[in-house]
Amino acid sequence: YLCEDPAALKEEGNTLFKAGDIQGAVCCYTKALKLSDSQADKAVLYRNRSACYLKLEEYSKAEADASKALDTDQSDVKARFRRAQAFQKLGRFDQAFLDAQRCAQLEPKNKAFQDLLRQLGAQIQQKVSAQLNSTDARVQQMFSLLLDPSTKESDRQKAAQNLVVLSRDEAGAEQIFRNDGVKLIQKLLQSKLEDVVLSALRTLVGLCTGHQSRTMAIVNELGMEQLCAVMGSGASSVSLAACHLLQVMFEALTEGMKREIRGKDEAILPEPSKELRAMLRHLLEMMPASNVSGPGRDSAINLLVKQVPRKSLKNPDNSLTLWVIDQGLKKILEVAGTVPEISEGPPLTDNSHMSCSVLLSKLYDDLKSDKERENFSKLCEEYVQQHFSRPGLDAKLRAIQTVSVLLQGPSDVGNRTLEMSGMMDAVISLCASEDVTHQQVAVEALIHAAGKAKRASFITANGVSLLKDLYKKSENDRIRVRALVGLCKLGSAGGTDFSMKQFAEGSTLKLAKQCRKWLCNETLPPASRRWSVEGLAYLTFDADVKEDLVEDKNALLAMFDLSEDKTVLFAVGSTLVNCTNSYDVEKPDPQMVELAKYAKQHVPEEHPKDAPSYVEKRLVKLLEAGVVSALVCMVKQESPALTEACRECIARVFLALVERQEDRGTVVAQGGGKALIPLASDNTDAGKIKAAQALAKITITSNPEIAFPGERIYEVVRPLASLLRLECTLLQNFEALMALTNLAGINDRLRQKIIKEKAVPKIEGYMFEEHDLVRASATECMCNLVLNTEVQKLYLATGNDRLKLLVLYSGEDDERLRKAAAGTLAMLTAEQPELCARIPGTTTHWLEIVQALLLSEIPDLRHRGVVIVQNMILAEKSLAEKLIESEALEILSVLAKGGEGTPDAVSKIAQNCLDKAMEYGIIRSREEKKKSSGTEP
Repeated sequence: YLCEDPAALKEEGNTLFKAGDIQGAVCCYTKALKLSDSQADKAVLYRNRSACYLKLEEYSKAEADASKALDTDQSDVKARFRRAQAFQKLGRFDQAFLDAQRCAQLEPKNKAFQDLLRQLGAQIQQKVSAQLNSTDARVQQMFSLLLDPSTKESDRQKAAQNLVVLSRDEAGAEQIFRNDGVKLIQKLLQSKLEDVVLSALRTLVGLCTGHQSRTMAIVNELGMEQLCAVMGSGASSVSLAACHLLQVMFEALTEGMKREIRGKDEAILPEPSKELRAMLRHLLEMMPASNVSGPGRDSAINLLVKQVPRKSLKNPDNSLTLWVIDQGLKKILEVAGTVPEISEGPPLTDNSHMSCSVLLSKLYDDLKSDKERENFSKLCEEYVQQHFSRPGLDAKLRAIQTVSVLLQGPSDVGNRTLEMSGMMDAVISLCASEDVTHQQVAVEALIHAAGKAKRASFITANGVSLLKDLYKKSENDRIRVRALVGLCKLGSAGGTDFSMKQFAEGSTLKLAKQCRKWLCNETLPPASRRWSVEGLAYLTFDADVKEDLVEDKNALLAMFDLSEDKTVLFAVGSTLVNCTNSYDVEKPDPQMVELAKYAKQHVPEEHPKDAPSYVEKRLVKLLEAGVVSALVCMVKQESPALTEACRECIARVFLALVERQEDRGTVVAQGGGKALIPLASDNTDAGKIKAAQALAKITITSNPEIAFPGERIYEVVRPLASLLRLECTLLQNFEALMALTNLAGINDRLRQKIIKEKAVPKIEGYMFEEHDLVRASATECMCNLVLNTEVQKLYLATGNDRLKLLVLYSGEDDERLRKAAAGTLAMLTAEQPELCARIPGTTTHWLEIVQALLLSEIPDLRHRGVVIVQNMILAEKSLAEKLIESEALEILSVLAKGGEGTPDAVSKIAQNCLDKAMEYGIIRSREEKKKSSGTEP
């Protein structure tokens, strides 16, 4: 095989193949492949070598070679048939079937193709039934292992895990369901072993996820009573897993109701609303039940918060909320009024009262009319009055505790119950009680009342001296910390206004010092330490307090640790918002300030330590203390306490933390990028914008593929697109455009996502913005988007000025805008040559603009200019003539010579333009000119 000619080697290989020397043929084809330059020849060689490998039973190599042949020519039927045969031998029947099917389409009368298709059809059928039989057997085997008390622990765990994995696959889920799996799972749920119960719950999650008919059958077969009993059991992991299962069931049923057209098997299903109401009724019955554990009750409240109120207030139907108020408001108030230390009520956790406040607030906010709100208030007042008017102190304490919960939830209703005759007197007199529990309930009610504007003036007049006495004289730290918070609340009434101080100079610093001391005191119960964070949330309006807090690393760490406690989330969020100054501050008009001074009106003053240099140092201290990890943990909390207001606080802090470019890497490395995505979709309107702007800042300066790995990068597009609105500031518009530019440059799937989010018309709108930077960044974004064919079609459509705008912008003074517009034009004319012919029709100055690009001193603009000219010359001879007739010929000739040394990209492209013009015969080469001048007389 010393021959060096690929064609001869191929013939030699063919001869050897026919003679049966398969190994020899492989050597010839391999040598020919190394020597051959032609793609078409290589494709034939790969196809031939594939046939050899089939004979040698090296099926992986046969498949690889056939695929390489098909890369060059998709219609190569021989290569496709060989690949189908290789796939068949490798057991990859589905892929083999697709190839064989394509072969049969290309040559319907070919018997070999028809035979292969029949064989594969039978093999696929056989494989499926074998899989089903083995799945059946595996399901039965796993259940028998789990139900047999003598099974070894390790085997039981393995069987449980396998069952869960099977249930996540549609075929496996169906097998479990049809194998009487639900009855067997029911037995597993009654097991005394926690891991067996957990596996049963997780298997049910697999069966119910996104499947309405199975979910309805399971709800009816298992019964909500049993599921609620499991959720109400003592173990918190089991309770959480049951809560997750019920959440999945709710989603499967409500999604089913939303679906416009159901599948064939679902067409006969009844509406699932009966099941939904039955499930909700059971959750309400769990509220006052004494046999339900604290975590179980919290899970039930959490489910009600998620499932009952409307997801969007645009939906007019709030009948579910009205039904829950009618059936269960009193049951919820039973939990709200329970004082664990004194009453016979149901068991609670530290989070139960806060969760109740959130649920009551959600229900109240979902009401549509004054009549509905009046009814809600009346029911609450009746409940409070009923207990308050009963003899005995326990009933009065229950009434006061209910008022406390209402004040933290629907505060309008809370204020009304607080104004009932005798209520405030009872609260104030109980503050002096000898019994610590009684005192605690009363002080907490007083504190919650102090936060409400209506009550604050009354309490400032009557409560301050009372709270000061309690703070100074009480021997119990539980009471002192609460009294301190009451004083903090009243002391911060002036907010960030430095001139409005309730207490003598230095008092807030003393109070804050005591708060930090209690915060770090691990001998205090968590509920009392939590109140000290509450105090700091108010005191940190004062910049001196902020400075002291960020210097106290132990206090910061204690606060971050406590943030795992759900009820403290808002207090931690508020404290961090104050420390980072990420609240909204309206700067007053200087003229109005002068007028106010003249009229002796109060003018707000900013504390000197709230200046930007101080804020920046505080941010650095917080980052060093690990604030990002704490915020990430807070976002992960599955709790009603993570309210929208709380999410807004977290989004504000994140935005402050990514303000400095050098800090963004730290925020991303500690999981900040990932945490911001849910904050941008589930938040208040202000919170969504803050989170989206933080995402934009990260996307601009970090590599988006590292900041948001995998599928997460696609979730960033929607929040960024939401910043392209008139309600957002120009800075937010600009940052969103810059971030989208980065994403649009990564791949076409991201460009498709940007189109799907309807961002393209908005980006086009910003191309007309007066502000130079915004206009240029919108054009840069378009430059990356035109790589997508859908966007190219917008420019191809007749009767629009899109192309004209790009040509005109290519002649503007603003360098950034010119680069972006010329870059877009260069890409478009390369991808869609027919646009080249439309350029002369856009403006009479088109030639001047193109020439100015070629003559530019800026290398990037010159490069874009020659690419546009090359695309126009390649597109049509008539365009080439127009360009060559102008001064462009002279400019191209100069550019083609290039600078000293090696020719750069611009000179190469300029030379290509001249070569094409010669090919067209528009200009002649020097040799031709010499010849023609030599023949003349």
